[in-house]
This record gives sequence, structure tokens and C-alpha cells, in this order.
Amino acid sequence: MKKLLLVALLAISSILCGCSERQQLKSSLRDALKVAAAQQKAKAEYMIPIEGKLPKSFKNGEIVTAKPQDWTSGFFPGVMWLLYEHSGDEQLKEYADLFTRRLEELKDYTGTHDLGFMVFCSYGNAYRLTGDPYYKSIIEQASKSLITRFNPTVGCIRSWNTGRKENPELDYMVIIDNMMNLEMLEWCGYYDIARTHADTTTKNHFREDNSTYHVVVYNELTGEIVKKRTAQGFSDDSAWARGQAWGLYGYTMMYRMTGEQRYLEQAVKIAEYILPHLPEDAIPNWDFDADVQMKDSSAGAIMASAFIELYGFTQNKEYLTMAERQLRSLASDAYLAPLGENGYFILKHGVGHLPANTEVDVPLSYGDYYFVEAAMRYLAL
Repeated sequence: MKKLLLVALLAISSILCGCSERQQLKSSLRDALKVAAAQQKAKAEYMIPIEGKLPKSFKNGEIVTAKPQDWTSGFFPGVMWLLYEHSGDEQLKEYADLFTRRLEELKDYTGTHDLGFMVFCSYGNAYRLTGDPYYKSIIEQASKSLITRFNPTVGCIRSWNTGRKENPELDYMVIIDNMMNLEMLEWCGYYDIARTHADTTTKNHFREDNSTYHVVVYNELTGEIVKKRTAQGFSDDSAWARGQAWGLYGYTMMYRMTGEQRYLEQAVKIAEYILPHLPEDAIPNWDFDADVQMKDSSAGAIMASAFIELYGFTQNKEYLTMAERQLRSLASDAYLAPLGENGYFILKHGVGHLPANTEVDVPLSYGDYYFVEAAMRYLAL
């Protein structure tokens, strides 16, 4: 009897401890989001006079800006929409609208596969939170622009325009990041294109261990695979951390948008590959197989957001526990920038493109966006 009582008390103690840890994490995240909101407002005030530009990163004491056509352009207005949703701060809404409208020209831009990032993070959140038909019209036209890059022979949306005109049939590149642009197409009703792209990616991008290549090169005339390689990872055969994060998030999102079991199954396969490759603080090295050690907070933030959503679909507590570990790290002094520092970006220690020595150990606008999204998803549990 005493033994049973002891077991029961230990179980209760464990449950209470878990609840206490979760409440502490939620408190930390609320504090982090307050800092994040203040940082974004300060950054908006800095950026207002710099017409036609959006903040991208911070280097050598200066904010690095980008034109609307840069793939990162939608994250700054997007994160302000999220923070407005969380706080109800009307000034954030005003700034979010201002910088969202700087991207209006993208509705007719056919030069990139990244319109989902650029338009749906900005205009998509704007329409979701306001219902203003202006925002919806931009999303719909941008989707029409994006589908011009779809090749039915390949079964994918083309990623980069590489300019190799002398041999175009050997230069149709598709990157794993492209999964993230399918949400906007699903939302606008381009189901066949979005799902064909996702299914082709499932078939051709993943290795036997369920890690993903960064780039698959196709012959656009026949649809045959020419090569599988990397661009931003350590090697062609390595697992670039942010690429794994894009895959995890992308297939989890596709399950949410479609209800198709095959996308959930693929998301779970990717998750099971990622979990044992994460270190003690749960923030991945920039590439799982690289000798050079450099944390990528952006990959950690994307994973955390995806793990929370995947937990909701599977009730697998391993996914929630990993997201908690990642959020706990990202909300700590090791990664969260103090108010007024870091160029008003939220997270430190992001890695954009280490092989090219660009955006190494710097804040990144997309890392900020997915951290805020992950924090809000966790607070909603």
C-alpha cells in the first residue's frame, strides 16, 4: 500500500513539475513577445524614411535592407501583423499595413518562386486579421503570377532563374524551400499545382533516411532528374539544417491545408529524422553533417513552429517537448537580443549562407517571423 502511495505521489509530482515548467516557458515567451513588439516598432520608425526597402538583417552596426523583390521582404510586415494579433497594439497594425503596401508590385512579379513567403506572410496575415478585400486581391493576383513558374512535365514550380540560356533543358532547379510557397496556392484554390509539386518533391527530394537534398535539378523537356545537390549546405550529400526545417514545416502545412494523409506521413518521417540530430539546447548546427560549428537560430525557430503544429495533428509528445526545448533556448539570453540591440531584430545567431560567407552569425528577418509564430502557437495550447 505504501509503495502504491509513493508511486502515486511521484506521478502527481511529475505532472505538477511539468505544468510549472510549461507555465514558466509561457511567461518567458510573453516577455519575449513584449520585447519583440518594441523592437519591431523601433525598426519600423527607422525604416520609414528609407523608401522602397525592407529590413533583412544587421551587419557591422547597420541594418541591411532589401528591395521588395528579395525573398525575405514579406517577413518584416508579417511579423508585425503577428505581434499585432498577439497584443492588439494599433501602432503595430499601422506599421504592418504601411510596410505590407510596399510590396504591392509583387502581385505581377513572375521572377521568383518565393511569392508565398513574400506575399502570404504579409498580405495573407493582413487579410486574415482585417478581412480587407484589398489584401485578398493582391494575394490572388500574386498566385496567378506564381503558377506561371509551374512546369507540368517536371511536376514542380521552378525555383531559381539561373540564366544558363545555352542549356536550359539541364537547368530547371527546384529547392526544398519551395514547399513553403504552396500554402498560398492552396488558399487560392490551385490545388492540382500545389499537390503535384508536393508529391514530386516527396518522390525526388528525400534520401532513404528521410533527410532532404537542398536542390534537385531537372531536365525541363523530359522531367528527368539531372542532379541532386546543395547550394547553401555543407555538401551535396549533407543535411542542411534549414532545408530540413523547410521540409518539416512544408509537409505539416500541406496536411493542414489538404487533410491528405500522405503529407502527414511525410512530415512525421522528417520529424523522426530531425529529432536525434538536435543538440542539447535543441538549436541545430547550420548543417547536420558539417565540421564547422555554427548555430542557426532561424532553423530552430522554423522547426519549433512546425513541431508544435505537428504535435497538434499527432499528439506525439516528443514533438511538443522538442519545441519547448527550442523555444526555451530561443527565449533565453543566448539567442534573444536585449531591447534596443541587434539592429532591433529579435533573435541573434542566424546563418543565411555559410558556404558563400554571407549572413553568418547575424539576425535574420525570417528567424524572427517563425520565432514569433512558434511562440504564439505555443501560448495558444
